[in-house]
Amino acid sequence: MERANDSTFSGFILLGFSGRPHLETVLFVIILIIYLLSFLGNGTIILLSILEPHLHTPMYFFLFNLSFMDLCSTTCTVPQTLVNFKGKDKTITYGGCVTQLFIALGLGGVECILLSVMAYDRYAAVCRPLHYMVIMHSQLCLKLVATAWLTGFGNSVVQTALTMSLPLCGKNQVDHFFCEVPVMLKLSCTNTSINEAEIFAVSVFFLVVPLSLILVSYGHITRAVLKIKSAQGRQKAFGTCGSHLLVVIIFFGTLISMYLQPPSSYSQDMNKSIALFYTLVTPLLNPLIYTLRNKEVKGALRRLVGRTIASRES
Repeated sequence: MERANDSTFSGFILLGFSGRPHLETVLFVIILIIYLLSFLGNGTIILLSILEPHLHTPMYFFLFNLSFMDLCSTTCTVPQTLVNFKGKDKTITYGGCVTQLFIALGLGGVECILLSVMAYDRYAAVCRPLHYMVIMHSQLCLKLVATAWLTGFGNSVVQTALTMSLPLCGKNQVDHFFCEVPVMLKLSCTNTSINEAEIFAVSVFFLVVPLSLILVSYGHITRAVLKIKSAQGRQKAFGTCGSHLLVVIIFFGTLISMYLQPPSSYSQDMNKSIALFYTLVTPLLNPLIYTLRNKEVKGALRRLVGRTIASRES
């Protein structure tokens, strides 16, 4: 945002929940615990995906990217949030705000596309098992992941530039705990209707389209699962698919409520709570749902721990 008309501008003030200091103390503890668990879970998946040859498959290649992205996403916002919750100085520099906005937007777009890619991968594995390795060959996997990262951050460059080029006119109090597009638009002293319409259109592309593809993929998966003769097999498959869909619904549901709802639909405190949910809970659920309850990952973890102990003893 243009910093003209304010020669003493030094950054933004992240208000967070400053009007409720007792709530900030509780949130500090909860957020710290969730962040550490998320860091541990996603870090473990990244490590296993690199070190374990048994996990060098398309599914775990996508999960590696998802975990790496979740790790970066939480690290982009959570440390600054914790500092602001416990310290008196709740400022963030202009450069820090731009960086936070750019990374958060980019990673959000990447995750939307990556989740749809992972749903297609599961469709190929369940519905086309005999042709799975032919369909999901290494070159295709690399192209799909590269497309997700390039599209997400390509959009982020445009969105960040459009948002931060708006005139600020002396306003620097961000009624949020991190720099996010809808909140930053409120600081501008000009008409932002064009920006809002553009954000809505981009949100449809990154939210509605991938979610539709995911639901179509899982619709085919459900139909294939219903054909399984074993009741135990059907129950196991539905349990796995159901947990995956739960993560998808939580992630896309919270983002849709933020970016595709009218600005007056929720109070600002509600918007902050929703933002906390998708920046913290989803990165924690992803390792729990997708891999840490998976037998292959558990086996890989046991082998890695066993090799580590054996190497120390020798």
